[in-house]
Amino acid sequence: MNGRVWGFREGTGFGDDIDLVGFHVEALDGRIGRIIHVSSDGPSASYVVVDIGRWHFGKHVVLPAGAVSRVDAEQETVFVDRTRQEIKDAPEPKQLFRHPEDDYLDRLGGYYGKFYADGKV
Repeated sequence: MNGRVWGFREGTGFGDDIDLVGFHVEALDGRIGRIIHVSSDGPSASYVVVDIGRWHFGKHVVLPAGAVSRVDAEQETVFVDRTRQEIKDAPEPKQLFRHPEDDYLDRLGGYYGKFYADGKV
């Protein structure tokens, strides 16, 4: 997996002292949901699982940590550098979950990796 996609960026405001569960998630073009799980297993497997129930009933999406551009702990909001459509177009899991399987993370990493191929992350 691409470490640039799966690792939280420096300077985003994310730290081990912040529990992101329950934070709102804002895409470039609007709110998408709330974080229900955070995996911060280092630079090769960090991601957030977002319940997008208001946007798409009963659906969860996984966003790689590299998509997080800023964390506002005071407002309990995580900002990501992708649009709602880009998130919607990402590979979907076969079931609702909090701990995705490696093959799904590989597909997801391939999808999001194209956005960060130029080394910006």
